[in-house]
Amino acid sequence: MDTEKKRKETFLKSYAEERTVRTGVAGKRLDSVDPGPFHRRLVALIGAGMFLDGFDVYMAGGVLGAMVQQGTSTLALNADFIAATFAGMLVGAVVAGFVGDRFGRRASYQANLLLFGSASLAGAFAPTMPLLIALRFLMGIGLGAEIVVGYAMLTEFMPAHVRGRWSAMLAMLGNTGLLVSSLVGYLVIPSLGWRWMFGLAGAGALYVWYLRKSMPESPRWLEAVGRYDEADAVLRMIEAQSGASHRACKTEESTPPLRVGVSRTGPTRRQMTLGIVINVVVSTVLYGYVSWIPTFLAKQGVSVSSSLGYVLVMSLGGPIGAWLAYVTSDRIGRKRSVLLAAALTIVIGSAFGATRTPVLVMLGGLCLFSSVYFLLSATTATYVPELFETKWRLRSVGICSMAGRLGTVISPFLVVYAFNSAGFIGVVGFLDVALAALVLCMLMIGIETQGVSLEAVESAVTRNSGSIARDDVMETR
Repeated sequence: MDTEKKRKETFLKSYAEERTVRTGVAGKRLDSVDPGPFHRRLVALIGAGMFLDGFDVYMAGGVLGAMVQQGTSTLALNADFIAATFAGMLVGAVVAGFVGDRFGRRASYQANLLLFGSASLAGAFAPTMPLLIALRFLMGIGLGAEIVVGYAMLTEFMPAHVRGRWSAMLAMLGNTGLLVSSLVGYLVIPSLGWRWMFGLAGAGALYVWYLRKSMPESPRWLEAVGRYDEADAVLRMIEAQSGASHRACKTEESTPPLRVGVSRTGPTRRQMTLGIVINVVVSTVLYGYVSWIPTFLAKQGVSVSSSLGYVLVMSLGGPIGAWLAYVTSDRIGRKRSVLLAAALTIVIGSAFGATRTPVLVMLGGLCLFSSVYFLLSATTATYVPELFETKWRLRSVGICSMAGRLGTVISPFLVVYAFNSAGFIGVVGFLDVALAALVLCMLMIGIETQGVSLEAVESAVTRNSGSIARDDVMETR
């Protein structure tokens, strides 16, 4: 018995030592290369899915308007359609997170795109509105999952020194969905009908799903679950396609992840609080301005056609805002980018509320949309996925995203109350309070992640520290 016990203890000790040595290697190797053909292909394929996600979400307005005009739907059924979309996105965000952490990032992002594409294609042939609403719920699951998995997966692949700008680039691709869906809807719906919008989105999603079948699994996730040889094979492929020589990397100064034997069952309260506050505030501000501005303009006497024209111009703010995040996130840091975006949104939103002339309304709205999407790109696209450890990154991001979705369920009632009480200025005041809460949260518990390996961020959060020690930083700059 004593011999067997000693043998078991020896085996467990050697396994723990081997795991400690081999854990953290993926992060060091990923951070030591410059982006190359592999990274560009990864962004293109994930970005295509994010673009279709945005395209489908924003096409709903034109589709539902056409269906009411044709007598296919009613305002009540339209409300059910929208509710089914957000309910599906809420479920998809959570389910994708748990699937991605349990079975891998690749399995999750492929499953969600297949579900979205198939349901959207079926929606093009739906004979009744109730069936279309049921299919819309399934589409919503895929849409909500794509956002969670896409940003988190890119975060795990990108080198630390360029992670921020490439995440913002991904957001830029996704944010163009608003502009393109408006243009395509304007051209397609009057001539071919609303069904073609679902057909185009579904066919595009299935085509991207086919192209993404060749994409590899995240080496960080493979390493986290003990599949070291598979992680090494993926890393060798990435290094061969890096397109540049390896960067100097002081691996001896890099703090390893948690030691074997340290028991943790999930993210810390600091991480979850920060992630939830960011998602709730950003979702509230995004839908508070972007979704309600046409209604506010109509209430102020602007014609429907003019308001739609204004919104089309304002939608250019999506890619502009993402470009601002691209420029700032790896130069001035994540925290400063978020604080700058929040401050700009407060100032521009207040000025927009006092604007009356058509030209200023259009230009002010463009600036407002740019600042809102700047905030979105700097937070949910770039910052939030960096906060969590690899083994529970997706489920944590999914829970934070779910909180943001729940916020969009409650916030419309608060927006309407504020508008009825004090007009658009009341809405601006309500959203400014939300943004102030975000600023306060970032100042109190935010961690700067610019140019820092994900493993060092994990270590800093584990210590419940508001800053990352000098020797935690992967020297890639």
